[in-house]
Amino acid sequence: MPEPLSCNHGRWGSLCREDGDRKKENRDKKTSETEEDIWRKRKKERYLSEVEILLRNMEKGARHRNNTGKNHPGGSESEASPESSAGGGVALKKEIGLVSACGIIVGNIIGSGIFVSPKGVLENAGSVGLALIVWIITGLITAVGALCYAELGVTIPKSGGDYSYVKDIFGGLAGFLRLWIAVLVIYPTNQAVIALTFSNYVLQPLFPTCFPPESGLRLLAAICLLLLTWVNCASVRWATRVQDVFTAGKLLALGLIIVMGVVQICKGQYFWLEPKNAFENFQEPDIGLIALAFLQGSFAYGGWNFLNYVTEELVDPYKNLPRAIFISIPLVTFVYVFANVAYVTAMSPQELLASNAVAVTFGEKLLGVMAWIMPISVALSTFGGVNGSLFTSSRLFFAGAREGHLPSVLAMIHVKRCTPIPALLFTCISTLLMLVTSDMYTLINYVGFINYFFYGVTIAGQIVLRWKKPDIPRPIKVSLLFPVVYLLFWAFLLVFSLWSEPVVCGTGLAIMLTGVPVYFLGVYWQHKPRCFNKFIELLTLGSQKMCMVVYPKVEEDAGTEELQEDMQEQQQPTAPRDKDAEEP
Repeated sequence: MPEPLSCNHGRWGSLCREDGDRKKENRDKKTSETEEDIWRKRKKERYLSEVEILLRNMEKGARHRNNTGKNHPGGSESEASPESSAGGGVALKKEIGLVSACGIIVGNIIGSGIFVSPKGVLENAGSVGLALIVWIITGLITAVGALCYAELGVTIPKSGGDYSYVKDIFGGLAGFLRLWIAVLVIYPTNQAVIALTFSNYVLQPLFPTCFPPESGLRLLAAICLLLLTWVNCASVRWATRVQDVFTAGKLLALGLIIVMGVVQICKGQYFWLEPKNAFENFQEPDIGLIALAFLQGSFAYGGWNFLNYVTEELVDPYKNLPRAIFISIPLVTFVYVFANVAYVTAMSPQELLASNAVAVTFGEKLLGVMAWIMPISVALSTFGGVNGSLFTSSRLFFAGAREGHLPSVLAMIHVKRCTPIPALLFTCISTLLMLVTSDMYTLINYVGFINYFFYGVTIAGQIVLRWKKPDIPRPIKVSLLFPVVYLLFWAFLLVFSLWSEPVVCGTGLAIMLTGVPVYFLGVYWQHKPRCFNKFIELLTLGSQKMCMVVYPKVEEDAGTEELQEDMQEQQQPTAPRDKDAEEP
């Protein structure tokens, strides 16, 4: 009987061994794939679980926010709810140190004006000497106003600047009107104009014999806005570094102008600085024109209050806010005065008034082949100005949304980057819309008066707060003489503005008052249709999922909480409770 074949016999044995090895390899591979699949499945489940928890907290925060808004009409609530805060577990990062704080103030005050057209003050003052006095006095008044804002900033330590102070002191409607005019016109138009100035100085060398095409200017301005919005969305630290670098650049350029002026004086070129020539009038003196010169000077210092918009992101705001003001305002005043001194060492008042770009003309006269430095300096200055304006204005819109005066999604920040991405996108889109509008310069003229009007209202609120709440903590407490001096100066300019340009000021007031019906329909009216509330809730939740943002945690101090409780008590009789707010 033949012996059966086994796996040890010849070729057959070899095939058996290969088959066994293949089966073992398949078993090992299957086991390996199974373990890898299990690991991937667990990782996916863990990720989905985290996302589900995050989105559930987002929805929970949105619902709580909606109900809170119903219980407190007029936007009187200020604190983020515990649930919404816990939902995100994130907060605005305190990444703005003293240097960056100074960069924000200096960078926002010094835009393109001192390079391009510092002639408004000289034209109305009527003489070089009086123009320099106007620059000095307006710098001192600006410092007084900034100190008043410093007290308000540490007494009500919330982002949003004068909007937050007006709302907490005078109530929801007054605060909303300040926010309304800022959202509607002021910041979108200012940012669009600065971006257009940047694109004009970048493109001008490419078109030496003509003006750059309008479409090219607007396209480059839009690219500038989009790039800086991306930087601000990515990181607070990146945004402040950009601000620091470009502020240093513009200070170096102005330093070069001042040094060249000193060199001119050493050469004996100071004819227009001698007292007998400095106060020689080239037009008839007029009190109205002198008032207009002070008004132009005050506008040139605009931006001194922007640091108050980012109080919650300041490192140790009780120290760094006043320190930044003490450093920045005198520095800007020094630069403004001595830059104008330098200009008149190289140009007569008539040449200065005839120039459309004073710094460029100055460079052509004194820098020779290096004259290209001035146009580049203007471009860098305006680029930094756009960044600073985007950074601060987005915090204003963020603060307005947190108080219930804007869509709630604008009050949210990214879960990892801790930047107010929705508010930044809103700021960018509104500015891009202004770029396609041909009347934005007219709008600026109309609302410039209103912007200045609210400076005085805010500082008047400081006096009101001293009277209504004398015992709340005030880490900084300035003499009441400061707000009184500022208000006297402010009232003089305001009355003169109304008298000299009643149509422009009246149009600005009319634009502001269009916010009254919007406030009562959008903020105060709490019994909106259920379908509308549901639509807003779904829209908010969808925006949260798309941007990965949540409500930040807000830390309040005792003074702020006491002030808020007082405001809520005052509004309680006129705030009917909505039954829907009690539903889970």
